[in-house]
Amino acid sequence: MAREERERKLEVGAVTYEEVDEEYFLKRTLRRHAGVWSLWALGVGAVISGDFYGWNFGLSVGGFGGLLIATAIIAVMYYGLCYSIAEMSPALPHTGGAYSFARSAMGPWGGFTTGLAENMEYVITPAVVVGAIGLLMQALVVNLLGTGGTLTPDGLGVEGAPWWNSEPFWWAVFYVIFVGINIMGIEATMRFTVTITVLALSVLVVFYVSALVTGSLDPKLWFNIPAGWDGETLSALLPEGGGPFLPFGVSGIFKALPFAIWFYLAIEEVPLAAEESMDPRRDVPKGTIWGMHTLLIASIFTLFINSGVGGGAGAIGITGTPLFDGFKGIFGEGTAAALLALVGLVGLVASFFTIIFAYGRNTYSLSRAGYFPKWLSVTHPTRKTPYVALIAGAIVGYLVILLVWTLQRRGGEAAAQVVAAVLNMAVFAAVISYALQCASFILLRRNFAHIERPYRSRWGEAGAYVAGTIAVVALVSIFLNEDYRPGVYGVAIYYVLGLVYFAIAGRHRLVLSPEEEFALTKGERGLPGQEGFVASRAEQEAILGGGESGSSSTPPPSSG
Repeated sequence: MAREERERKLEVGAVTYEEVDEEYFLKRTLRRHAGVWSLWALGVGAVISGDFYGWNFGLSVGGFGGLLIATAIIAVMYYGLCYSIAEMSPALPHTGGAYSFARSAMGPWGGFTTGLAENMEYVITPAVVVGAIGLLMQALVVNLLGTGGTLTPDGLGVEGAPWWNSEPFWWAVFYVIFVGINIMGIEATMRFTVTITVLALSVLVVFYVSALVTGSLDPKLWFNIPAGWDGETLSALLPEGGGPFLPFGVSGIFKALPFAIWFYLAIEEVPLAAEESMDPRRDVPKGTIWGMHTLLIASIFTLFINSGVGGGAGAIGITGTPLFDGFKGIFGEGTAAALLALVGLVGLVASFFTIIFAYGRNTYSLSRAGYFPKWLSVTHPTRKTPYVALIAGAIVGYLVILLVWTLQRRGGEAAAQVVAAVLNMAVFAAVISYALQCASFILLRRNFAHIERPYRSRWGEAGAYVAGTIAVVALVSIFLNEDYRPGVYGVAIYYVLGLVYFAIAGRHRLVLSPEEEFALTKGERGLPGQEGFVASRAEQEAILGGGESGSSSTPPPSSG
């Protein structure tokens, strides 16, 4: 038995591949369904909650001017990133996304470091979103039913909530419901994604139009944060405060960068649907770029309008429910505002649901290739969804938000601070992934110049250089916000432990998944959808015998 096991493994450089049969991939099959509008909705839906909450904490650390400049810088970063992945994704149309790009560009270590960072981002981000959902649901229950606890004096939280209206309860409810829908199948997932994304955008449009038509928008409120305000008291929130454009100075711009990222974070998940797209080489680039255009327009309107209603930048900058408070600033306190906030919940649900899709596919691809334990990539026998990965990611995400919530409550922190803390944890992982994806783009341009590129980036290598540089600056800026450092340190430790696992065990358990075949054969094979892209045992030995040089006696698969 030991000898047979040794014969089933082949070493390629510093990693070891296990030979698998066709049955291995039959248990890990996805189904194609998504079109261009589904992919657009997937990208926009994943991000749209960033216009509902999260971005606003940038006001409390940078002021309106600081967040405005930070948003402009981050928009440039995301356009450079999106144009880069729009070129890479149709050239390497694998579910692996960022991991796939980095694996071909930088080898197994590059693939794992990038894939792990993206996995952390996508597992933590739903935890951020569900944290805000918990806050909103508590307040809505009290407003609409008059029970379930007592609103705090500022109306931003709930005290004395019973278990059935507690934040952990609502987190569990939403995880169970929306992981369940994701498991039902790609058809149900994409239909729900399109519906909930359009509804979320409609809510934002209603908010924008209402603020403008009713005259509730007051530009003076953008600057009602006095210079040097500590962000902790409401006594300074006077409309006539007349704070400067940069109340915290230039340093406020850098502190606001992580929160500006929330306007666009997760648009890069679109390539993860490549193996479930009907025409990934045409639709993935369109869905990505059209999605980015949509999000840019929404971020501009949200920043200018939501910061200029109700209590203005000062009050909006410290609340966990800025859109909810914005509606109250337009329509006043009472049931009408609560009902509108209930409608506004669709924005949070849109991002929560679609990023669950993302971590499921990211975990699936890394597991299918052996970087994560292989049992995580098993798909449902009839629905063809990665149900094990979806459930596992939900458990980890729930534990993350529960841990941060427990620690912050012991320290007396407000619920909104819990959301902000987890947000910084997600951004930390995201910007690492962004920098590595930009590096991958540059290296693929140079080392894989021969592969077909159905789409070419309008910004080219220069765009990738600029985006990668901004991502590194944003990574450093995360540590400027002292209140959120503990959570970021925790994610960093987890990341290091993941790298240690790969060094000790993970790198000896790899499998010739499509991403790995593509990298090892320099693009000759490994394209999902092509007949015979899963190698036979003899073909695996031929491919692995060529090592990273890509030499192989195996011809590329036919197009069928």
